[in-house]
Amino acid sequence: MKIGLIAMSGVRACDEELMRLGLTLPGVVERSKTIASLPSLGLLTLAGMTSPRHSIRYLEIERVRDVSEWPEFDLVAISTFTAQAYDSYAVADRYRRAGASVVIGGLHASVMPEEASGHADAVVVGEGELCWEKVLRDAEAGELRPFYYARPREFDLAQAPMPAYDLLDIDRYNRITVQTTRGCPLRCSFCASSILLTRRYKQKPIEKVLAEIDRVRELWPRPFLEFADDNSFIHKDYWKELLPRLARRRTRWFTETDISVADDVDLLRHMRRAGCKQVLIGLESPVTEGLKGLELRSDWKHKKLPYYKEAVRRIQSQGIRVNGCFVLGLDGHKPGIFDRVFDFARELELFDVQVTLQTPFPGTPLYEKLRQSNRLTEERAWHKCTLFDLLYEPTPMTREELTEGFRNLVTRLYSDDATKWRRDVFRRKYLGNTVKKTALTV
Repeated sequence: MKIGLIAMSGVRACDEELMRLGLTLPGVVERSKTIASLPSLGLLTLAGMTSPRHSIRYLEIERVRDVSEWPEFDLVAISTFTAQAYDSYAVADRYRRAGASVVIGGLHASVMPEEASGHADAVVVGEGELCWEKVLRDAEAGELRPFYYARPREFDLAQAPMPAYDLLDIDRYNRITVQTTRGCPLRCSFCASSILLTRRYKQKPIEKVLAEIDRVRELWPRPFLEFADDNSFIHKDYWKELLPRLARRRTRWFTETDISVADDVDLLRHMRRAGCKQVLIGLESPVTEGLKGLELRSDWKHKKLPYYKEAVRRIQSQGIRVNGCFVLGLDGHKPGIFDRVFDFARELELFDVQVTLQTPFPGTPLYEKLRQSNRLTEERAWHKCTLFDLLYEPTPMTREELTEGFRNLVTRLYSDDATKWRRDVFRRKYLGNTVKKTALTV
């Protein structure tokens, strides 16, 4: 079969005023370009499981109206995030009209399978690795089922195939993704990530991780990697075994983690030597309002708030940049939260700051909570699940206070002066010290 693997990509907001005010500013543009240029590791992994008797082509589509060429395929597999769901349905409809069979999977399809089935011959619900080979056999026989359910099974990352990185035009990307873990034990109520696909936190064997990195290095001698993990450093001993071997491969990399990474200075040193350039950490709120009850199983971030400043200092003192993330519009946030976030980011001396609006993604406890309390202002407005568009009634703020406050905060945070200040402080206070320490130990 001729198989097309199509990833829906791109980052954008529907709030035109926000786009005009802030999303063109340096700090936002840098992160947006990075996210937009990441390839779909899920589709590349499925390609790695596919028999060589099939021909495969990997495509990325941002806006359907911009597509000038529609290659012909026998089978099309589409992966999408929620904000691009309707665009993915348009692509699916177009290929079905042309006679191709269409399979849709990924996070959005897994939590909204009935909706997705209106635009596909088959929907994969859950971890795709558990279903893909069956999908291929049924497609060849012309007997695709409407739904393929991975649950309640769990995919063992020890069985993970080598992603088909060779399908990529490597020059198009500023980062390549490699996965070491799947899931997150914190279970934040708003999180729409791999916790919706798996009930367990699991890790890929170190030998497999290194083999994937070596494959990327064959295509890109000194790559910049992004570990496609929700929370990398839960099991620190695993990383202390992996990182010295990663250091010998001379890569640069970025990952997402929680603030507890700062508790282990030895781990931080291993990370620096292994090429870690930045970690993204969900700080969520600089005040206790909003943090209490944020996780389903504990108030872990609420308890950690008093230690944020010291934790960021420890991480950045190793020359590792911290991108601190804040969610605006959490229950309990008042209009003063915008000044507090701006001041807190400066107090913590964060190299990067990411601010988003609380977003009720389908399948999350947050979505269900807001739906049951009649606080959703637009249901199924998936195109607005961008992290920058407001879809619910906040409390105690009004919609207008949250929208205007967020716009003003974005403008202030990502102004040239504020961005330059963050960069200069890091270089002067942290990076310089790290260079001196390294020189003394050589």
